[in-house]
Amino acid sequence: MRDLHVHSTYSDGSFLTRMVHAAQEAGLEGVGIADHCNVSAREDPQTFRATYGFNLDVTYERRRLGIETVREKADITIYDAVEMDYDPRDEAEIRAFLDEADFDYVIGSVHTVGEYNVQAAPQFADLSDAELDAVVDDYFDALVALADSELFDIAAHPDLIERTEPLRGRATVEHYERATRAFAESRTVPEINAGRALGDPGFVHPDPEFLAALQEYDVAVTVGTDSHRPDEIGERAAFLDRFLDDHGIEPVEPSKLVD
Repeated sequence: MRDLHVHSTYSDGSFLTRMVHAAQEAGLEGVGIADHCNVSAREDPQTFRATYGFNLDVTYERRRLGIETVREKADITIYDAVEMDYDPRDEAEIRAFLDEADFDYVIGSVHTVGEYNVQAAPQFADLSDAELDAVVDDYFDALVALADSELFDIAAHPDLIERTEPLRGRATVEHYERATRAFAESRTVPEINAGRALGDPGFVHPDPEFLAALQEYDVAVTVGTDSHRPDEIGERAAFLDRFLDDHGIEPVEPSKLVD
């Protein structure tokens, strides 16, 4: 098994060496260091990245040196990857940076739609049902645009809105089928993500109805633990292994994703 989605101190995770060692101890064949990155020139994303330090566009060469150093000592394949924030308005900046950085593979994520961070529940407290439904519509518009852009190898946690109580359960079969068709026509592979599977038992991206649509359309998937700490990797990887077996899923070979 290869976990293609973990984080290091180059965004909001733990030390690179500890993450790799934990993946190795878990018996994984490979681990992908995919730190958060945002290259938007717009004011709000600039403020966000300044606050949270998601500056991989500035530090990726330094991290690459660290990865190369760890590779020399580790008995595991280590991928030099990125989790890139996607907004359709930022495609030019994203494309230019990805062409420059030449990562092994690129994960795309929709974390915001319009003015909303879809994981920040307090933002939605005063919205009506119609307004909340509109946020969900906008989220899937962005997810489809992510697939259509052909910028990304992987789409992380493709129904991220399900983590947020005011938005949870508002996605429809029509939303899932629309996104599934976009993935079926794109090179972008959606991810089975276990980032919440142990803290919120049974909570896996994508939602069972979404996963059923992906399987019906024979869309390939990949897997990621979305781990930020070393102690998360082993348990989440074991969960994913059981999940894949229970659902008869064979994830796509990393060789089909890696440049």
